[in-house]
Amino acid sequence: MKLYTSIGPNPRVVKMFLAEKGVDVERVEVDLRAGENRQAPYLAVNPSGQTPALELDDGVHLAEITAICEYLEEVTPNPPLIGTTAEERAITRMWTRRVDLKICEPMANGFRFAEGLPMFESRMRCLPEAAPGLKAVAQDGVAWLEAGFQGPWIAGGRFTLADILLFCFLDFGAAVGQPLDARYARVSDWFARVKARPSAAASA
Repeated sequence: MKLYTSIGPNPRVVKMFLAEKGVDVERVEVDLRAGENRQAPYLAVNPSGQTPALELDDGVHLAEITAICEYLEEVTPNPPLIGTTAEERAITRMWTRRVDLKICEPMANGFRFAEGLPMFESRMRCLPEAAPGLKAVAQDGVAWLEAGFQGPWIAGGRFTLADILLFCFLDFGAAVGQPLDARYARVSDWFARVKARPSAAASA
């Protein structure tokens, strides 16, 4: 397999997932700052012009981080990061979807429409006026997670894709003006536990 990767939280999710699995694949760096992801030949790999993308041994290309991680889970089931039963997989997918919608997506667009505007305004529709609201929505999502957090991991007793996804985005947010508020003690403790895992450093 071959992983097309770049800077940013989305590629890091897959790199951290691979590190947790103990799987090493060939990597091809795509220069987002130079817009290489929006040009040939990369558009033949992923017509949406986004990273990451995973090239399989038969030449098929997979995009979208959850689809890539689902595939990797199936071909390398141990250690399980999505689940070993229908219930575990459903719970992981539920929490992955929740943190994505409530925190990751608004955080990412808050960055694209503000600090990242010089890079993104020529590549996608940007709404600078929406940036403050989107950042506030992401913080509301963290507050929601804090209020109901049971731990030690997002899905309960299992470390899963949901943890990897949220960690990568919160770590990114801290670097672009959207830090994790220390008043969210449970989420902050969780973040420290994830950051201590070898996969966090391996994927940075």
